[in-house]
Amino acid sequence: MQVVILFVMLGALYAFMIVPQQRKMKAHQALLRSLEEGDLVVTSSGIFGAIAEVEDDVVWLEVAPEVELKIMKSSVTEKVADFDTDDDDENDVDDETDDEFIEIEDES
Repeated sequence: MQVVILFVMLGALYAFMIVPQQRKMKAHQALLRSLEEGDLVVTSSGIFGAIAEVEDDVVWLEVAPEVELKIMKSSVTEKVADFDTDDDDENDVDDETDDEFIEIEDES
């Protein structure tokens, strides 16, 4: 009876831990095989960029105009549909607060 319980526990462990991890690894390998120039991706460290060149185990990732990073192909975690490439910080300031001034009266 104890042997049956042991086999049931091992089967449950395999079904709930090992199979999902294998499925995740196969999906990641398929992603890496499908990478091509121009794909928009994000790396495991959170860097967004467009693939400029794909070599065997290396990807050249363009993160800004004329700026490319050489990264390991395995560090690419996902393709993204589109990301904001507008780095214009001038629009980050609220326009309403620019026109407001606080007047301080001198009571001396």
